[in-house]
Amino acid sequence: MRSSARERFQQNRAAVAGTVVLILVTGAAAFAPWLAPHDPLAIDLANNFQGASWAHPLGTDHLGRDTVTRLLYGGRVSLLLSLTSVAIALVIGVAAGLLAAWHRGWVDAAFVRVVDVALSFPDMLLAIAVVAMLGPGHISTIVAVSVLAVPTFARITRASALSAVSRDFVLASRAAGASTSWMLTRHVLPMCISPIVAHGTVTLGTAILIASGLSFLGLGVQPPAAEWGAMLSRGRDLIRTAPIGAFAPGIAITLVALSFSLAGDGLRDALHPKE
Repeated sequence: MRSSARERFQQNRAAVAGTVVLILVTGAAAFAPWLAPHDPLAIDLANNFQGASWAHPLGTDHLGRDTVTRLLYGGRVSLLLSLTSVAIALVIGVAAGLLAAWHRGWVDAAFVRVVDVALSFPDMLLAIAVVAMLGPGHISTIVAVSVLAVPTFARITRASALSAVSRDFVLASRAAGASTSWMLTRHVLPMCISPIVAHGTVTLGTAILIASGLSFLGLGVQPPAAEWGAMLSRGRDLIRTAPIGAFAPGIAITLVALSFSLAGDGLRDALHPKE
């Protein structure tokens, strides 16, 4: 990031706050085995539905499992699902967008139609359809979220690449006999990085929401694994007897999704100050 862009980002207090929250949450999730006070799968029925205490700062769930511990380990699962699915979508979407912008003609026309059709479906409905075909689990959740994110990455990449492929230095490279892959990776792709990075950051928050929503419906990560959406689903049933079990994962999901959105908006504004 250029120094001027860095300065603009640092002046955006909301973006900086979101970034700090993401660093803290990611660090806590990464070091969960050392920070968590208990085993996330350890069942202690004699101490279920416990309130906040020194031993259990956020109480325990219906099986006596420590809520703080499961939040930390759940963060690892939720963040990993989000990062993996967005990374896959980014690679596929960027490649498709570059090829469409490069070849144009019927390839570009077909690309636009396919993307328009894909974006016409409601996100959660399409995610549920994908998981219904593949079955619940980690892999199905990653595939579902990736399928949702690919069209937008492809459209953003194509829009940026269309102006890049007509630049003089790209035309000169083509006239000199440079290969398509070399021109796309060396000349065109670098000019598309800024909008891709900004959109990718925002998409991470959306991926957290979709993955958590699938787990909330029982279609994502399966018990006994700790995951925020699954914890929220179980906490909803026990909101009268142990409300903290519902509020804690819900706050975590909201906070992380909002932080990704703030950081992404800050990146977009810093990289494109005129937009």
